[in-house]
This record gives sequence, C-alpha cells and structure tokens, in this order.
Amino acid sequence: MIDKAAIKPYGDTLNDGRIQLSFSLPLEASPEAQEAAKRLAGKMGIEEVSSVSMHDMGEGFSFHILYGRCKYSVDTTNIKVAKVETEVMTYYEINTFVKEKIGRKLNIVGACTGFDAHTVGLDAIMNMKGYAGEYGLERYPEINTWNLGSQIPNEVLIKKAALVDADAILVSQVVTQKEIHVQNLTNLVELLEAENLRDRFILVAGGPRISHELALEIGFDAGFGPGSLPPDVASYVAQMVEEKKSEKVAE
Repeated sequence: MIDKAAIKPYGDTLNDGRIQLSFSLPLEASPEAQEAAKRLAGKMGIEEVSSVSMHDMGEGFSFHILYGRCKYSVDTTNIKVAKVETEVMTYYEINTFVKEKIGRKLNIVGACTGFDAHTVGLDAIMNMKGYAGEYGLERYPEINTWNLGSQIPNEVLIKKAALVDADAILVSQVVTQKEIHVQNLTNLVELLEAENLRDRFILVAGGPRISHELALEIGFDAGFGPGSLPPDVASYVAQMVEEKKSEKVAE
C-alpha cells in the first residue's frame, strides 16, 4: 500500500529510501575528496552513504557518484503544480481543429535567443522530421512556420513575428548557466511590452530548465519542459488562438 502522505525514493523495495546522486567537487580525486563527498551527502539527509565511483576531472576537480538512503519523505496529497491544461490532440485532430475552428492557417515563429546555439529542442518541435515518432510543426498543413535557428537577438525575433503576423512565438533555451535563460526570456517580454505588442502573440518557452510555472512567472503564456512533443505545443497554440478568436467575436 502506497502512502501518498509519506512518499520516499525506492531502489530495491518500496519505501527503502534508496537514492543515487552525483556531483562534482573542486577537489582533486583522492581519498579525502571521496570522504568529503560522503560527508556532504550526509548533510543532505542521506544515510548509509557509499561511494560508487570517483573520477578525476583534471585541474583539481573530481566527479562523484554516491548511493545511500534518504531519511526524508514528502506529503504529495497537498501538492499543486501549475501545468498546461489544454487537451493534447493528435496530428490529424490538430489540423482538423485549425481548419474548422480557426478557418485559416496558424503562423508560428521559433528561435533560440541570445547566445544560445543549441537548436535540438527547437528542431524537435518545429522540424518536419519531428521527434519520438511525432511530426514537427513544419509538417502540419494547417501551420505556417518560421524556424529562425540559433543565437537570434530578441529584437530580430520580434520583428520577424510582427512581419509574418505570427500567432505564436516559440523560444527554446538550452543554455542555463547563471540563469541566462531567465534573463533572455524576461528581456523578450519586456521588449514586447515596451512596443505594446505583448498581447498580440502567444508566448511559449521550452527547454531543459523550463516549467509552466517558471514561464508564467516570467510573463509567458506557457512553458514546455523535457519530454514535450510537437502535438503538445501545437494543441496548446491552436486552442489558445481559437479562444482569442471566440473572445473577439463575443466583444
């Protein structure tokens, strides 16, 4: 019986608390560094700590993999997380939805902004070949796409989105050192607000450190993290555009 008020990690048996963790230390690989890693894990609430592996990273750094038992549990009965609530449709359902509910093709512009040169996430969503067996947005007959690629200044992205009358702007951020992804995304929102263009576009952020909660805090409409697929994004954009259309009709 699983007690959702006291969830713990498990490795071999339920509720054994077994956990594996890894990190690097600014210490050369040595017995002292190994002991330091174990003591640090102990301060994290890990008991019965054992060092599984230690590797020399060069120039006074070492990488450690540890195994132990977590003494803490978490009550999941009162956890509430911000998440995208729209229904995820299939490739064919999305195209039918756009054609019948919106009555025109969607225009979507995407880019990796700032100094981010990693397009793997953006391409997984937008490129025709798609990802994990799902077609990318370029394959959708009811969606026009512009994939601007990497290292695109926010100003250039905004200009392109305005030029093609985009419904949505997709921004992929893979580089996250020193929270640069937050800075880039926040700057985009600030620029749009300064030009009174924020309400014109649906803003969607994606990347390994992106969550829907973070996206909302920054000023975006939605955030899609690791494991997100093209239909997740396309379904959201299509339904949001249809919602905006209905609101205008109601006015």
